[in-house]
Amino acid sequence: MQALLTGPGFLGTRAPLHSDLSLILILITAALFTIGWRMAVRKNFGAHRWIQTAAAILNTIVVLSVMIASFIIYILPGIPGKLLMGTYGVTTVHAFIGMLGLVLGVFVMLRGNELVPQPLRFENYKPFMWTSYALYMLATLIGVIVYLAVYVAGPA
Repeated sequence: MQALLTGPGFLGTRAPLHSDLSLILILITAALFTIGWRMAVRKNFGAHRWIQTAAAILNTIVVLSVMIASFIIYILPGIPGKLLMGTYGVTTVHAFIGMLGLVLGVFVMLRGNELVPQPLRFENYKPFMWTSYALYMLATLIGVIVYLAVYVAGPA
């Protein structure tokens, strides 16, 4: 299984399979978050909750199974010495924004499903949801930039 995931990807870049899979899954997650947002705008809160929950779970799985390990293996050993070299800086910014979005998004999802203790059950969802969505979309954009820099424009 390890050889399969570290083998060549399917998008025609130099990326390994796990990077191609995580890129596609994250883009699907971004689409789901946007569809869920549109459901809320249309006042279809049941569909909104289910779509956002599915997107948050998918995002969490990808981050925990691929992205954190990749950051620890490839980027963290170069910090702080290489922070201004290559893609270390932008990848670190991506990781920081992505982690903020992940933690806030999972918290909002848990709150929306009434799975947090009563003292943490805020009533005004909008600021938390908008912040989480904005952080997620920013992290996704930066992640695509990192993918392109490393596997498309980077050294062969």
